[in-house]
Amino acid sequence: MSILQALEIIIPTALFVAAPLIFTALGGVLSERSGVVNIGLEGLMIIGAFVGIVFNLTFVEVFGKATPWLAIIAAMIAGAIFSLLHAVASITFKADQVVSGVAINFLALGLTLFLVKNIYEKGQTDRINMSFNKMDIPILSDIPIIGKIFFSGGYITSYIAILAALVVWYVVYKTPFGLRLRSVGEHPMAADTMGINVTKMRYIAVMLSGAFAGIGGAVYATIISRDFSHATISGQGFMALAAVIFGKWHPLGAMGAALFFGLAQGLSIIGGSIPFLKDIPTVYLLILPYVLTILALAGFIGRADAPKANGTPYEKGKR
Repeated sequence: MSILQALEIIIPTALFVAAPLIFTALGGVLSERSGVVNIGLEGLMIIGAFVGIVFNLTFVEVFGKATPWLAIIAAMIAGAIFSLLHAVASITFKADQVVSGVAINFLALGLTLFLVKNIYEKGQTDRINMSFNKMDIPILSDIPIIGKIFFSGGYITSYIAILAALVVWYVVYKTPFGLRLRSVGEHPMAADTMGINVTKMRYIAVMLSGAFAGIGGAVYATIISRDFSHATISGQGFMALAAVIFGKWHPLGAMGAALFFGLAQGLSIIGGSIPFLKDIPTVYLLILPYVLTILALAGFIGRADAPKANGTPYEKGKR
């Protein structure tokens, strides 16, 4: 197998594995840019994965080929609603944001497993039959060399994730909404003085983070695991959080970091079929994504400064 043939396997795999991380990391960027730390990305992904699979299994006979798309929309709504728990606790009641996020993670896992046990009378759901299919991007897939590597045999969700990162970058840095979002995360008192509703902006940001994480969870469950159990989402939310930090709270930086982690996860999936990787013990490839996450969080790549008011509750009228 040539290097080019190996890349034709590795890159598409990395792209589809990275898509859930990109969506979730974008949600983390929006939340933390507003000044609210969201440790609960893992739990929000769990909710998205659960709702996406259950919706798919329940309504596949009704909606047919549209079911995966509608399942993602349902997961997005569920993630946004569930994130309100974090928003109420950390913004309205000014609870410790880290503790609130950890509580979201535990609550999401416990609640979904309880519901799965009651609905399906076993520890996991049935496997879905209706999912997304691999596709070639017209015209682009015909480009010599790079066409087969980047635009052939991929999933549409991967390209939507990359497009979403570009849209979020534009919104955050090129629109009045993005300016208000960044202002409440850097200096909420100054923003309040200028007439910006800090509480409202932070609620919107947290709900958007829940929506994006819900999409990420649904994409992961619908394409990769194709069912839901206690191990469906096992660290992907924390990888996405690491991507936020690794990417220095920038949408495109977070996307790049998510692609990096996706590459590591992809190698753990298809490493056995690549000649120059098949001799590496499988366990090393399996732990590679988590090792890279730890290194990123430990600041191995470089120091990243969070928004100034990140993690700090704001009470109007108090300095």
